[in-house]
Amino acid sequence: MKDKAKTVFICQTCGFRSPKWLGRCPSCGEWNSLVEEVEEVAPAEFSFPPSEALLYRDIQEIKKPRLKIPVEEFNKVLGGGVVLGSLVLIGGEPGIGKSTLLLQVCRDFADQGERVLYISGEESLEQIKLRGDRLGVKDGELYLLAETNMERILVQAEKLQPRVLVLDSVQTVFSAKLSSSPGTISQVREVASEIFRYSKKNQVSSFLIGHITKEGSLAGPKSLEHMVDVVLLFEGERDHSHRVLRALKNRFGPVSELAIFEMASGGLQAIPNPSAFFLKERPADESGSVVVSTIKGTRPLLAEIQALVSPTLFVGNPRRMTIGLDHFRTAMLLAIIERKLGYSFGGEDIYLNVAGGLTIEEPAADLGVVLAVVSCLKNKPLPRDMVVFGEVGLSGEIRSVGSPLSRIKEALSLGFKTVLLPKGGLTLLEKENLPGVRLLGVQNVKESVQFIF
Repeated sequence: MKDKAKTVFICQTCGFRSPKWLGRCPSCGEWNSLVEEVEEVAPAEFSFPPSEALLYRDIQEIKKPRLKIPVEEFNKVLGGGVVLGSLVLIGGEPGIGKSTLLLQVCRDFADQGERVLYISGEESLEQIKLRGDRLGVKDGELYLLAETNMERILVQAEKLQPRVLVLDSVQTVFSAKLSSSPGTISQVREVASEIFRYSKKNQVSSFLIGHITKEGSLAGPKSLEHMVDVVLLFEGERDHSHRVLRALKNRFGPVSELAIFEMASGGLQAIPNPSAFFLKERPADESGSVVVSTIKGTRPLLAEIQALVSPTLFVGNPRRMTIGLDHFRTAMLLAIIERKLGYSFGGEDIYLNVAGGLTIEEPAADLGVVLAVVSCLKNKPLPRDMVVFGEVGLSGEIRSVGSPLSRIKEALSLGFKTVLLPKGGLTLLEKENLPGVRLLGVQNVKESVQFIF
């Protein structure tokens, strides 16, 4: 008599397993995310090939060459190019340009003589060709396949032996080994593991396109992020022409690396100088505007922080709005301004924004936030040729931050002549030859405000 199939309820957000249905996942707190799936049991006679342990000194170093494309910004995010045998996961909102970006990457690889297989589970071949004509795809070895069955995809891959493989998207492909629907946790894991094994076995550079949830995280279990070698997030506002590609995980290079692209009629165009791009529309001699020097991965980047302070209509409950900055850290900085500088914000609404839709997470922007708010309060602009950076402590002191030299050189390249920085960072720059720049070191927020205003 055949055993009855065992079912289990799996959360589609975090992978939590439950023997019965629950309205809310006890692990991640998501509502209505548990889906019933048939639990697959591996056959008892299945055996793994034996493996042996090796001494550390006996392991030979493997030189992994990288494939590069003419878009240097894309190579930089990956740590210098695509490593052979690597598995890269690219996530982003629907319509943000993931398919366009990967088709351009496939075009560049094919132009260099590499054999590329682009698998689409969402669009027909005719739709892809229309986009390819707009992007300037030529007569390289770029093969297109419209398929959602994993086993058929692997058959075609073994037949063509590509050097680069793109799967668009991982949520639309299913394996016949499982009875669950495409896009479920079990199917996503199985599809990703099949591509992972194929890539490592044949030294094929593979890309997976994945959707993101409404919270902004990659859809599917966190184990999917652990399986891949590189996780890239492609993001940007629909109303802005620029897109940001950032590395969240990279086994072959630095994390938090960033590349800026601009959406044009001919596809995505890389922006080699993001600082100049985000500052090109900065208003002249306006209060509440401060240019800060921040670090994204290994790249220095100049960004404009804007502040607006206005009388509130909600007496006793003024608004505090931030875009592109950490809300809790901003609240802490406002408390420091009130305590150390003597200002009162009880009757003021305060709005803070990073121009251009950028997000700044590092504390080096603290000093810029403080000066932007004070500048708007006093209605006095900062010197137009000034860049600031520095972390602000709870006692109002200005603390040193990393990579001060690269921040200053980025400011110099764009014509800024004055840099306001932590006084402790000046000792690190004494031996550096920096002609044409004025370095102003400050110890606390009170000194910095008095120095400027």
